[in-house]
Amino acid sequence: MQFLESIQTCVVKKYADFNGRASRSEFWWFWLATIIVNYAWSFIISWITGASVMMGMDGQFHFNALSLLGYIPAFALLLPSLAVSARRLHDIGKSGWWYLLAFVCCIGGLVLIYFWAKEGDKGSNEYGPAPQD
Repeated sequence: MQFLESIQTCVVKKYADFNGRASRSEFWWFWLATIIVNYAWSFIISWITGASVMMGMDGQFHFNALSLLGYIPAFALLLPSLAVSARRLHDIGKSGWWYLLAFVCCIGGLVLIYFWAKEGDKGSNEYGPAPQD
């Protein structure tokens, strides 16, 4: 799956679809797009408003109502991010509930990265047929 095809699949076709399976390329291309969109949007909002979205130059967090605009893409992409993460876990035969490992300090995130990078099950599994790459 290519970059734009992955974005179209995750945002348009399967926005909040937690069923089925996602290939490694669908997952990783979508996460790259999410990171790019979030950083680009934050940069644009910071440039337009003159307010840092995260921290001021002095290293302190400064609340500014305009800085909340920087979080719009993060909220808009939250459901598709969770959905593609669950579908990726389904591809290796794991329940989407394994995503809760993200809340277990650093080690949970490392385990999830390992799962997401792992090759998917060949053929069908309990979550459906293998994704077309």
